Amino acid sequence: MKTKELVLMALLVAVGAALYLIIPGYGEGMKPDFMLTMMFIGIILFPTTRNVFLLALTTGVISGIFSSFPGGFIPNIIDKFVTAFVVYGIIILLKKLSRNLIVTTVVTGIGTVLSGSIFLSVALFLLGVTLPGLDSPAVAFTTLFVVVVLPAILMNCIAFFIIYPIVTNLMKRSSFKSVLSN
Repeated sequence: MKTKELVLMALLVAVGAALYLIIPGYGEGMKPDFMLTMMFIGIILFPTTRNVFLLALTTGVISGIFSSFPGGFIPNIIDKFVTAFVVYGIIILLKKLSRNLIVTTVVTGIGTVLSGSIFLSVALFLLGVTLPGLDSPAVAFTTLFVVVVLPAILMNCIAFFIIYPIVTNLMKRSSFKSVLSN
C-alpha cells in the first residue's frame, strides 16, 4: 500500500464526508450517502483487498458518526463493509469493463441499492429501531426504501457520473499510478 494511494483515498473520504454533512436529511433523518460514491471511486481506482477494507472501515465509521438516523452507527458500518466487498467483487469480475463510465455508474447504482437495503434491514429488523408513524419494520423498510433509497440511487449515480471523470483526469495529468494506468 503506497502513501499516495492512502492520501488520495483519504481525500475521497473527506470529500464524501463534507458532502454527507451538507446534504439535509429527509425520510426520518436518512440522507443520500455520498460517502458511498467516494468509496466506489476509491474501490475502482485502487482495487486491492487492503484498500477496500480501509475504505469500508473509514466510510462506515464516519457515516455512522454523522448519521442522523436513530441507531445508525452500527448499520452504517455493517452496510459499508458488505457493500464495499460486493462492489469490489463486481469490479474484479468486470476487469476491463470497469474502466467504462456507464458500467461503473451502473455498479454505483447497484452498490447504492445494496447499501440502502442492508442499512435498513440491519436497523429495522436486527436492531429493532422503531419509527413514529410506521407500524411495522416491513412498512418502515418499504417506505424508507421508496422515499430515501430510490432517490439516493439517482443522486449517487449522477454524482459519480460527474466526479469520477474529474478524478481520473486529475490522476492522468499528475501521472498518478492506479488501475487506470495499467
